[in-house]
Amino acid sequence: MKAVVMAGGEGTRLRPMTASMPKPLLPVANRPIMEHVLKLLKRHGLNETVVTVQFLASLVRNYFGDGEELGMELTYANEEKPLGTAGSVKNAEEALKDDSFLVISGDALTDFDLTDLIRFHREHGGLVTVCLTRVPNPLEFGITIVDEEGRVERFLEKPTWGQVFSDTVNTGIYVMEPEVFDYVEADTSVDWSGDVFPQLMKEGKPIYGYVAEGYWEDVGTHESYVKAQADVLEGKVDVEIDGFEISPGVWIAEGAEVHPDAVLKGPLYIGNYAKVEAGCEIREHSVVGSNVVVKGGAFLHRTVVHDNVYLGAHSNLRGCVIGRSTEIMRAARIEDGAVIGDECLIGEESIVQGNVRVYPSKSVEAGAFVSTSVIWESRGQAHLFGARGVSGILNVEVTPELAVRLAGAYATTLKKGSTVTTARDHSRGARALKRAMISALQTSAIDVRDLENVPLPVARQQTARGSAGGIMIRTTTGVPDSVDIMFFDERGADLSQGSQRKLDRVYARQEFRRAFPGEIGDLRFPASVFDSYTGSLLRAVDSTGVAESGLKVVVDAAHGSAGLVLPSLLGRLGVDALTINPGLNEGQPTETAKERRAGLVRLGEIVASARAAFGVRFDPVGERFSLVDERGRIIEDDRTLLVLLDLVAAERRSGKVALPVTTTRIAEQVAAYHGTQVEWTTTSPDDLTRVGREDGTVFGGDGRGGFIVPEFSPVFDGPAAFARLLGLVARAQMTLSQIDARIPQAHVLRGDLATPWAVKGLVMRRVVEAAGDRPVDTTDGVRVVEPDGRWVMVLPDRAEAVTHLWAEGPDDTSAQVLLDEWSAVVDSAGR
Repeated sequence: MKAVVMAGGEGTRLRPMTASMPKPLLPVANRPIMEHVLKLLKRHGLNETVVTVQFLASLVRNYFGDGEELGMELTYANEEKPLGTAGSVKNAEEALKDDSFLVISGDALTDFDLTDLIRFHREHGGLVTVCLTRVPNPLEFGITIVDEEGRVERFLEKPTWGQVFSDTVNTGIYVMEPEVFDYVEADTSVDWSGDVFPQLMKEGKPIYGYVAEGYWEDVGTHESYVKAQADVLEGKVDVEIDGFEISPGVWIAEGAEVHPDAVLKGPLYIGNYAKVEAGCEIREHSVVGSNVVVKGGAFLHRTVVHDNVYLGAHSNLRGCVIGRSTEIMRAARIEDGAVIGDECLIGEESIVQGNVRVYPSKSVEAGAFVSTSVIWESRGQAHLFGARGVSGILNVEVTPELAVRLAGAYATTLKKGSTVTTARDHSRGARALKRAMISALQTSAIDVRDLENVPLPVARQQTARGSAGGIMIRTTTGVPDSVDIMFFDERGADLSQGSQRKLDRVYARQEFRRAFPGEIGDLRFPASVFDSYTGSLLRAVDSTGVAESGLKVVVDAAHGSAGLVLPSLLGRLGVDALTINPGLNEGQPTETAKERRAGLVRLGEIVASARAAFGVRFDPVGERFSLVDERGRIIEDDRTLLVLLDLVAAERRSGKVALPVTTTRIAEQVAAYHGTQVEWTTTSPDDLTRVGREDGTVFGGDGRGGFIVPEFSPVFDGPAAFARLLGLVARAQMTLSQIDARIPQAHVLRGDLATPWAVKGLVMRRVVEAAGDRPVDTTDGVRVVEPDGRWVMVLPDRAEAVTHLWAEGPDDTSAQVLLDEWSAVVDSAGR
C-alpha cells in the first residue's frame, strides 16, 4: 500500500513561523513535523509515499529529496493552485490508482497504529475509512458519529458548541480505495469532509470510522505547536528524539557543548552543535535548535528556539518561539506567547510583549518596548559603519558571507589593478575572515599585500606605502566573540564619512565588480615589515637623550601583536627595558576592562619593585597604551592624555593640539600655559586624523589611550607614542608623578541613555530648546555651557539606539548634578 502525505497548506494561523517556511518543515523536538510523519509511515511498512506540495514546495522537496536518507521512496505531486484536501490527492491519482492508499497530513503529530487502521479498513471492505480520535474540545475539528458497526452516520465540519453532538473528531487520516477518485473533480478545489464524504453518504457508499488510541495533535496554532514540543519531551507521543538522555528528560544532541555551570531543568532538548555557556538556565519544555548559541546568564522556559539562533547574555525568554537565524541581543526579553520570525534582530534590552508577532527579517531596536506586532517594517541598519568600522558578533552578525560581500563592495570602489593591504590580529576568527576577504578582493581585480598578523599601526603604515587602501580585522576591544572590520584609505587612515557612505551604497545595491579570468589579482607577502616600520619611526620621532638618560621601563605587551614590533624598537632605542607577556595567545585576542585593570595592577607592582621610571601596557593590537608611574600607581587614560599634552606643549611652546570636544577643559589650560592652542574635533577618529595631518599640529589624543604623533603618522599609533614619550621624559628629567602633580584635577562624568532611533532628532531639538540663552557648541552633538563654566555635551550614537552624555564641573558632585539634569531632559524627550 502507498501513502499520500499532504504538505501543501500555507499554515496561515501559524504565521509568522510559516511566512518563510512551509508548515510541514516546522521543527518539533528539532525535527520537522513531516519527518515524524514519514518515520511513522515507515514503521508501519508504508515506504512508497507521494507528497502533495504547493506552498513553498521547493523547500519541502529540497529537504526530503527522494527519501533515500529515510529509507523510503518519495515522489511529489505539485499543485499550481490550492486544490483542497481531496483535490490535492486527486492531483496524485496517477500514482495511486492501482491499489488502496492511506492519506495523512504532513503537519499533524501522531503515533497512531496505522497497521491496525489498515486492517480495520480491509476487514470492513469500505470505500473509505476515516481515522477518528476523541478530544476534549472539538470546536476546531470535524465531528464524526458512527454506528455500532463503525459505519459513519454523520459529519459536521467545525461546529459551534450548540452543534456539538460528539467528542469524536476526524483526524484527516484516511484509508481509501481508488474508486473514490470518481467523486473528485480534477483541477478544482475539493475537500473530503465538506464535499466528497457527504456525496458518498448520500449515495449510500460505505464509509467507516476507526477510533484510534494514541496521541494526535493537529499543529495548527501557536499554542498547539508549543504543546506538541512539551508532549514529545514528556514522552506522551511515541516519536524518536535525536540525542542522548544525560539525565531524566534532559536530551543533548551530538556535538552540543553545555557548560557544567549551566542549569538544566528537564524535560528539555538541546540540538546538535549548540553551545550553552556558564550561568544559563534552561527550564522545562524548552527546545534549543542546532547551532544555537546561548550566552551566559540567559534564561529560557517553555521556549522553542529554531536553528542558528544567537541568544545574548542575560536574555530572558518565556513561552515564546524564536525563528531560525534570529539574533536576540543582550538582556532582551521575549514574553509568553510571542513569536519571532526567521532572520530577525531583537536589540539589546528590548522587550517584546506577550502574543506579539514579529515577522521575518524585521528588527527591533535596542531598548524598544514592543506591544503590537511588527509586520511591514523593514529590517536593516541605516549604515554599515559604526565607531570601529563594521562590527558585530563573529559568525552571527559578521559572517564569512558578509565579509566577502564587504570586500567585493570595497574593491568596486577602487580601480582595477589597485593594491590593497590586508592585516589581522592574532585571533582565529580574524584569520578566517581575512582569507575570505582576500579571495573577494582578488576576484574583483585587486592585488593584495597580506601582512598577516601585525599591530594595527604597522598595518596603517604599510597601507600608506603605495596601496590604494587597506583592511584590518581585529577582535573588538573587550568583547572576545565580536570582530571589527576596519577599512583604510590610501594614507592608512580610517575611511572618511564620504567614503564610508560610498561603500554603504555599493554594498546595499550589491553591485559588485567581477574580474575576467586574466584580471584576477595577485597575492604577495611583503618581508621585513617590522624593521621597515621601526626604521621609519625612529627617523621621524625625536629620541635624543634616551640612550644617555639611563631610563629603565617596564613594557607589557599583553600577549598581543605589539610584542612583535617591540624587540626591534627597544633594541634601537637603547633603553633598559623589561618586557613582560610577549607571547601571542590565540585563545585570548582581547581583554575585558576587568582583566586590563588587573594587568595594570600587576604592571604597577613590577614597576615599583624594579624601580623603573614608568610602565606602559599596550592594547592587543598596539594601537593604544596605558601608563603607571614610577611608584606603580595607575595613571588613568584621560589623565595620561594631560600628562603627554603637558610634556609636548612644554617642549614645543607653539603649534596646536587636536582633541575631541569631550575632553576636559583642563587641557585648554595646560596647552595655553605652554603657548600652544587646542583645536577641538568631533569624536570621530577620522576628524582627529584630519587635524593631525595639518601643518602646525604637534600632538593629538582621544583620552582613551590613543595618541597621534604627527611627525610620524596622523593616526593613533601606540609604539610611536611610546617612543616619543621616552624622549620627552628623558629630556624633561622629571618623573611622571611630578608631571601629573602639576596638572589641575579634572572632573568629567559620562552617562548613556537608551534612545529609540525614531526620536533621536526630537531629543536633540529638545536639548537645544532647553539650553535657552546659554552658549551652545554644535561641533559634535550639542555642547551647552553653563554660566558658572560647567558644561554638558549630548551626542546621539551613530550606530546604536543610545544617547551619550558628558558633564564637567569643578568637582564630581557638581558634575553629577549637571549630568542628572540633562539626562532627565534626554529621557523625557525619548519617552
